[in-house]
Amino acid sequence: MCERTDGCPEMTKSPLATRVGRTDRTLRRKTLLAGAASLVVVGCLFGAQILGRSPALAQSPAPVVAPTPQTFSFAPVVDRVRPAVVSIRVKGEAQTPRESFMESFPDLPEGGPVERFLREWGGPGWGWRGGPGGPGPRGPGWRHRAPRPEVVTAQGSGFIVAPDGKVVTNYHVVRDAKEVVIVTDDGAEWKGRVVGSDEKTDVALVRITSDRKDFPTVAFAATEVRPGDWVLAVGNPFGLGGSVTAGIVSARGREIGAGPYDDFLQIDAPINRGNSGGPTFDLAGNVVGMNTAIYSPNGGSIGIGFAIPATTVQRVIAQLEKGGEVVRGWLGVQVQPIGRDMADGLGLTEARGALVAEAQAGSPADKAGLKAGDVIVAIDGRAVRNSRDLARTIASLDPGTRVKVTYARGGRDATVEVELGRLSGEATPAANAGDGRTAVAALDDLGMRLVPASEVGERGGGVAVVEVDPTGLAAARGIRSGDVVLEIQGRAVSTPAEVADGVRAARAEGRKAVLLRVRSTQGMRYVPLPIVPG
Repeated sequence: MCERTDGCPEMTKSPLATRVGRTDRTLRRKTLLAGAASLVVVGCLFGAQILGRSPALAQSPAPVVAPTPQTFSFAPVVDRVRPAVVSIRVKGEAQTPRESFMESFPDLPEGGPVERFLREWGGPGWGWRGGPGGPGPRGPGWRHRAPRPEVVTAQGSGFIVAPDGKVVTNYHVVRDAKEVVIVTDDGAEWKGRVVGSDEKTDVALVRITSDRKDFPTVAFAATEVRPGDWVLAVGNPFGLGGSVTAGIVSARGREIGAGPYDDFLQIDAPINRGNSGGPTFDLAGNVVGMNTAIYSPNGGSIGIGFAIPATTVQRVIAQLEKGGEVVRGWLGVQVQPIGRDMADGLGLTEARGALVAEAQAGSPADKAGLKAGDVIVAIDGRAVRNSRDLARTIASLDPGTRVKVTYARGGRDATVEVELGRLSGEATPAANAGDGRTAVAALDDLGMRLVPASEVGERGGGVAVVEVDPTGLAAARGIRSGDVVLEIQGRAVSTPAEVADGVRAARAEGRKAVLLRVRSTQGMRYVPLPIVPG
């Protein structure tokens, strides 16, 4: 036997051993092929699961596109209304404020050294040959430049309400307009003319001067929007044109001091300079208001804007189209708001209505028997909230309209029928439009000195205020020397003692305030006097 394999002679294998070796190799090959086949099957099954378990998809190389989710969009409304929204360019003349600097010094002796100095170094309106900064020495070339009108250009927005080219916009957009250019959404420019305008409501009607009768239009909403409703503002901010912003109605009935008939929608859809006159839409594409003003400390939008309600715009443009001006009803009373103290003095359970400070002689109110001290609480059954509400209600009616006026007098309600007159341009709907608790003055018997009005030359009776304690209640409420107290609790007074008696009587009745009728340089008004418990 050989123990060393490396030195042993070659050994010959038997036939049995050869057959066993071949069988092992065959088994190994079959095992490998079976494993490979299993992997292929598993891969196919996995691929089918990924492709949605569909044999057809498994065989197709095309990618599968997932469906697009449905999202809310304002685009359909905007596409429908934007063709009727226009940009407005206005050219006009405005008198420059460059009046002669010398007019600020009317008492200077002509030809004196100061007068010569101011003429040589004076402000706007004065210059040298060639204009400001022009060539030439000071001297004979000096001349005065008279104020000249300046050409001003304004931009705003508007919207078409009739296919023949009637455009609604703001009064302040077309004020003093000499030339009006209307740019439609497709970029076309058209000349326009102002049909009429109303400064009190800031509404104007412009017509495109064209024979075309198929301009795109928008319609006014049939119902009023509510706080919380979605709105869209479309317009021409900063001259960009065709801009859309969205927001909600924040409030209704806002008073911003723009005019005697303020009744604005407050919206938080961003609007800026150039949006004036543009429409405010609801989600149905109907006009619910006209963008007019913004509240802004820096000139840009901070999210507080104001729009004129569609009902007001419709009423005004109907009159402008008919006659070029707005005609309003006239009752003929000076009214003022009612605060809590005043309500107590009037014997009212709540601060409501509009207090008549004076019924103008010969006015419809005077003819119907309304008097100073009456509180108007309803017109044709519709409650009057305050003096501004009364002014808006009467102004919305045509002259000649007969209305039923409900008023409180002496703790009782009564109703009288009044035929309205026509409000003239000089008439004022309210004697005092301020807050009844701050703008309406009050008297305090310890804070002022009274004398009979006849002693200071006042005619018409009453008691004159000759001195006011600056730290007293009278001064705090706005009473000034020269005012005349005519009545206390509806009873005429002519002596200071009668005023004191009226205060004592009101205190005995348990009232918190006593009401005085006062005449001042601002006209007649009622003033509540808080009563200090005795």
